[in-house]
Amino acid sequence: MHQNRPRSLTQDVAEHVAVQALSFIAAEPERLGAFLAVTGIGPGQIRAAAKEPGFLAGVLDYLSTDESLLLAFAAEAEFPPELIEKARAVLGSSDWERETP
Repeated sequence: MHQNRPRSLTQDVAEHVAVQALSFIAAEPERLGAFLAVTGIGPGQIRAAAKEPGFLAGVLDYLSTDESLLLAFAAEAEFPPELIEKARAVLGSSDWERETP
């Protein structure tokens, strides 16, 4: 199942990068508000959503849509920006969508 994913990064490392990205987004109310608006989830739903398949890829997809945000995260986490894109590739493109009742 993982044959099409890059071998240079493990699933665990990619997930770690995405969790750090989510923490970075959540650390600042303005960033978190924008993320929540795009994803359609509420602040209290983040932990549950983070356990859903595709959500962490979605976090990295979100970062990738805003170069200044991606570069700010990369600088704060001391990651080369390419690592974020590689992690995104390992996790796959996001098909995550909030389930609407």
